[in-house]
Parts: sequence; structure tokens; C-alpha cells
Amino acid sequence: MLPRWLVILTLLLCLPSGARAQSTSAHKGDVAGAYPFLFYDPAEGDTPPDAHFPLLIFLHGASLCGNNLNKVKRYGPFDAMQKGINIDCYVLAPQNPGGSWKPEKIWKAVEWAQQHYHVDSTRVYVYGMSLGGYGTIDFAATYPDRVAAAMAICGGGSVSQLGNLSKLPLWILHGTADRAVPIKESERVVAAIKATGDDSRLIFTRLAGVDHGRPARIFYIAETYDWLFSHSTQDEDRAVCRDFEITAQMLERAYSAMKDVDYERE
Repeated sequence: MLPRWLVILTLLLCLPSGARAQSTSAHKGDVAGAYPFLFYDPAEGDTPPDAHFPLLIFLHGASLCGNNLNKVKRYGPFDAMQKGINIDCYVLAPQNPGGSWKPEKIWKAVEWAQQHYHVDSTRVYVYGMSLGGYGTIDFAATYPDRVAAAMAICGGGSVSQLGNLSKLPLWILHGTADRAVPIKESERVVAAIKATGDDSRLIFTRLAGVDHGRPARIFYIAETYDWLFSHSTQDEDRAVCRDFEITAQMLERAYSAMKDVDYERE
């Protein structure tokens, strides 16, 4: 029988040359002005100088607020990756202690990521659900020239400059049977965009008969990431990609494990 160390060495040598290690780090109080956050590095720092990765920002809903960063893994990109969804980019997941999301505190964490990692600054994305949907809208409206694309799920908007959302690709999704956050909250954001006279970069999907919890399955659908990553701030006229769809039927086919999570508190 071969020694254990030799078996392990052999397995490592058999890994594909392109295989990359992965790591998730927790940052709590070490980035001034930022929320505590989890950061996922698909290359574990071993990135060639000429290689850059997109950055995906995940903003959670009210049920994950607090001071335990592990709660942020309960649903969203970290859980999706555990279930086999390929998200080959940096992932930044701040934790809100409570109250509305503050765009400037999110951006402080983004700046940290850009300083310490090979972030492609033309491909910064943000998505979130419920309270995180509000945060997504507010963040994108505050930094429309820095966000390549945004996806807001069953949320709304609270900042005054909602008209800025006309400047970037934005996909808003909301269930018509949502009692926790009525669809009129998203409709108000849509109206603000239309009031600018240019809603050409907006996609608004009304999910017929869908309640507040079910849209969380959007985090587990490959089309979500394909759509986000199809955009860059360098795209001509910042055009929105309309080659994808997300339907209530697709949510039904998404991971059945999602049924075990209660999102009604969002």
C-alpha cells in the first residue's frame, strides 16, 4: 500500500493544469466605512497579472440581517455554488445589521476588493432580494456608471435619484401575489425610469401568481448569471441584453431544496 502522503501528492499532480483553488474570507471591522462582508475569490489569489474577474455583489433580505456573517450563506450565491451553480467571479456579500442598505457602505467594500484583487472594474454587478432588492435599486441608482448590470428581486427603491436607473441595464422581477412587498413598490421604480423618457435598458418581469418567497430561486438559475455577465460598462450605449427570460415555471423547476427555506420574513 502506498504511503498516504504519496497518494495525496499523486492526486494533486493529476489535477488539470487549469484547475484553480477557491477561498472565502470574512471581513468584519477591517475595512473602514464598509459593512462586514464575505468575499469569495475563485482563484484564491493565484491570478496572473493580466487576468481579471467580474465582481458580483449580493445584497440579502431582512431575515439575514445581524452580526453573524455565516447567515449570509443561507441563500444566494454561496448556497447556489454549493448546489452546483457555476459563478466564476469574485463574490462580495455584505451583511446589513438592520435598516435600509447604505450604498456608500457597500461601495467601500467594492473599493477594497478593487485594491486587493484583480477586479474587472467594467464588470461589477449587483443583485438582491426584498430588502436586498431595495438595496440593489438604491446602489445602482447611486452608482449607475460603475454598475455593469443590476437585478432587483421583489424590492423597491428609496433614494431620490431613481431616474439614474435609466442609464444602466436593469432587470426588475416581482411576484404579483407578493404580500410582504407589494408589486407596486417595483412599479414605482419603473415609473420613475419611464419618467426620464428612456426605459430602453429596463426589463420588468411580473411573475404571475408568485408570492414573496419563491423568487429566491432566481439565485439558483443559470440564466440569472448568464444575463448579468453579458453586460459591461464598455458596451455600446449600455444596451440591455434581452436574450434571456425567467418565468414562474422556471422557478418551479429550480432547486426543490429552496422549499425548505422560509423567506416570508423577508
